Amino acid sequence: MADVNNLTHDHVDLSDAFAARRYFRKFEAITTHLGRVAATMEAEGSLSKIDVAILSDYVDRLAGTFRALSLKYLLTGRDTGQFFGSLAFDNHESGFPVHRELLIMANDAQQAHSHLMNMPPVAELKSRMVSEIVGQLRVPVRLQYSLSQRLYYEELIKGALFWASNDPEPLWLGNLSEDRRNPRRRFMVHWASYDSQTNLPTIYLMEVEDTGKTSLPKDTERWPEVQRHLMAQALGGLKLLTIAKGFDEDFDDLHPKRLRRFHVGPMYSSAYTRQSGPLQKVLEDANAPQGQDWALAWTAEDLVSERVETEKKGWFGSVEREIFALDPFSGRGVDMGASLMSRAIILPERPFQALAEQNPPGFHDVRKFVVGAGGKVLSYA
Repeated sequence: MADVNNLTHDHVDLSDAFAARRYFRKFEAITTHLGRVAATMEAEGSLSKIDVAILSDYVDRLAGTFRALSLKYLLTGRDTGQFFGSLAFDNHESGFPVHRELLIMANDAQQAHSHLMNMPPVAELKSRMVSEIVGQLRVPVRLQYSLSQRLYYEELIKGALFWASNDPEPLWLGNLSEDRRNPRRRFMVHWASYDSQTNLPTIYLMEVEDTGKTSLPKDTERWPEVQRHLMAQALGGLKLLTIAKGFDEDFDDLHPKRLRRFHVGPMYSSAYTRQSGPLQKVLEDANAPQGQDWALAWTAEDLVSERVETEKKGWFGSVEREIFALDPFSGRGVDMGASLMSRAIILPERPFQALAEQNPPGFHDVRKFVVGAGGKVLSYA
């Protein structure tokens, strides 16, 4: 497991077989817990039913991506003289796979059909594996690798994965005006990206009022432009205010009323990542058993329009422009470009107990979601 403990690089290869399997099992559990956290937030009223449905879908896609990568690297670390590849992950800033892994996966998906056409079916590979074990008394490593790759490509064919770029999708929320001459419809537009700078999944939700003559999803001119514009702005380093104002100015008949961004991660683990600050001591002191030595951060940014102003455009025209509310406390809203920012952390019971005992500064305003027995999630302010 030397590669995991290599402290000279932020991006390392997970080349130990047992460490790789534990890593993927850890994320399988974490993505399951994320869905439960979203349900808890809906019950508390901090997320709507629509919010939870959208976020849960992206979490399911993320789980699918980890499942596909676990099949791709199923034979990592097998001591056979063959190199079967290893996952590159960010062991410092995020704990997630590096951005390049998702780019390679997207390229593999484009060629998955042709790969599968040239590979034996699963049943045949399993039959040949049994024959090699019984007839030649040896481990059929190459056949195992072929099977893992076939299952990987089959997973890619299924789709519904979290890609490096996940294009915007519209969800109709209702009509605010039935006047055909002056229509006003409301949509939730959502999209996601795997940020190349932070190696973290980032999810965007924007509530938009549409005053165009043609409904946004059916508008063959505006909708492709909206998709291109939003994906070009899907950068974690951009403030929500910058994204919303740019959208408002570029589309005169689309009015962003609310924009939210959810950063999933970082994931901290004493076995896999290099923590800095209080979490390092928390995880060390927790001395949690395998599978429970982790904590996942979750950050939500929220930008809300507080009023509309009308400005002239051209000789006789006018357009609506949104004026966004910023956090009034100590001018922080200007710095962070949002109306509100909230942080949460998801962690098992033992790390939570260590966190509560140490009570480090900086965690007082962090919401804690604790995974208890049977996967039950409890919420603590």
